[in-house]
Amino acid sequence: MKKIIFAFISASLASFHASATVVEIRTNMGSISVNLFDQDTPETVENFLEYVNSGGYANNVVHRLEPGFVVQAGGFTYNNELPLDTIATGTPVTNEPEFSNVRGTIAMAKQAENPDSATSQWFINLGDNSQNLDAQNGGFTVFGQVIGEGMSIIDEISELPRFNLGGAANSIPLIDFSADDAKNGKEPTEENFVLITDIVVTDSATVTNPDLNPTPNTQINNDDGDTPAPPSSGGSSGGSMNPLALIFMAVSAVVFRRKLNR
Repeated sequence: MKKIIFAFISASLASFHASATVVEIRTNMGSISVNLFDQDTPETVENFLEYVNSGGYANNVVHRLEPGFVVQAGGFTYNNELPLDTIATGTPVTNEPEFSNVRGTIAMAKQAENPDSATSQWFINLGDNSQNLDAQNGGFTVFGQVIGEGMSIIDEISELPRFNLGGAANSIPLIDFSADDAKNGKEPTEENFVLITDIVVTDSATVTNPDLNPTPNTQINNDDGDTPAPPSSGGSSGGSMNPLALIFMAVSAVVFRRKLNR
């Protein structure tokens, strides 16, 4: 009987903490597949998937580009007017700095001097940022890796011109938007943003892409404090996510997806 009860509890926990290993970040510049390190950074992956499953990343924008450094998203949406809207965020996740911030990895952004402050914002490393980010602020948690041809899309994004729209969007990449447009006071529209239409799970197997061999973080105890500005979650709120906010995010995602399918 004890074995049966234990098996039932284990199965229930497994279904509650379902490991979704591969997700697809769908953008208006192409789709990017990411293999999540759900076994090594479980809390971070679970946190990320809560936003994925609630539709929190639908209609999200890439709001920050630092060439040679990072492409950052996960915090803001565009709803036909500026400034960008901040998405609802949940309880910050515990830092899990197991792997190195090398090119092609996805990691969590967080607030300065607070290792356990990551909520919704994430970034993809454009280069080897291990010396900058593996130790700074407790180390930035790498929780997945871009696979397939995904980095070709990321590299295209990294080549876009950047503009200052104020606030957290002071280094935002825009499509078909020029310095003259900005000088003449033209406001960018939906077609100009790098838009994440959705992030979806494409493979929920417990183990996928076993050939991946992520680089371990060996810098975690060597922070010398002399580092460039890291990816920050800026004005993202802490505290628990309001259940009504989750419902609103889910409903908004459904409405937005319907618009895309028209």
